[in-house]
Amino acid sequence: MRNLLAVLFASLVVAAVGHADTTSCAIPGTNNDFLGVQTVRLWPGPAPQATGTTCFDIPAITIMGPREGSGNGSAIVIFPGGGYGMLAGDLEGREVADWFTSRGFMAFIVSYRLTSHGYVMPVPLLDARRAIQTVRARAADYHIATDRIGVIGFSAGGHLAALASTEPVPGDPESDDAIARVSSRPDFVVLGYPWLGAIGPDMDHLNYCKQYNLMAQCAQLTQDYSPDLHVTKDTPPTFIYHTFDDETVPVEQSLRYYDALVKAGVQSELHVFAHGEHGSGLGKGDPSLDQWPALLENWLRARGLMGH
Repeated sequence: MRNLLAVLFASLVVAAVGHADTTSCAIPGTNNDFLGVQTVRLWPGPAPQATGTTCFDIPAITIMGPREGSGNGSAIVIFPGGGYGMLAGDLEGREVADWFTSRGFMAFIVSYRLTSHGYVMPVPLLDARRAIQTVRARAADYHIATDRIGVIGFSAGGHLAALASTEPVPGDPESDDAIARVSSRPDFVVLGYPWLGAIGPDMDHLNYCKQYNLMAQCAQLTQDYSPDLHVTKDTPPTFIYHTFDDETVPVEQSLRYYDALVKAGVQSELHVFAHGEHGSGLGKGDPSLDQWPALLENWLRARGLMGH
């Protein structure tokens, strides 16, 4: 059954990508200021390793803020999932941003480049790092603290968020680019049913290498981009949510990652619910799964991120 669902998920990704070609790009410069929404490019010119000039070649962040006067000084950088073939921008982007902004956070939804459009790792990671650096470098403009910038990711976006937290860059103080001078390390991490084993030797379920015909490179990709292999004592505190019977991304992937966090001494929290399909977002109305955002809110509050 798990294999069948993985195949179905992969098929849905391919179908969604075809639809996304005309509908789902985040377009820098779009004037939605009256809605309090703005989309900006991550690089002023062509992004590193860009192969074209369409919106799929231009990584961007869409910025959403809390109601005026209700900001708490914290920020969240959001990585929607989609198997590196699409971006689930509604369920795992906009809804998540709305949840955070209603609690005083600045929210930044990342449109990172996709492997379905030819952008193999580390390109999505370059975009993730740059998004965090952009938020930190412009913290004064967004009225946030430079040490209260977190990331949240779902499914493939969870893999990317975990990579950003385990493989950050410190920033280059000699750079002419003010954004490149600051660290890309997030201060806290939230992972929803993360595809942490996206790149790895286990081929019995959905796998990045199989999905994108990268088997010849898979050994090196596995070593370089498996988050559990790069956890250290400096990995940020992490909150993880998964379900026991997720048949697309096995819960064992989150258990393995949590074990690596514990062994490294990283203060973290893991919640595994008995039932729930992959892609549940903030709960989708399920009376049990709807509880996980409340658990997250408690965790954020305990870390002093809900107020000045």
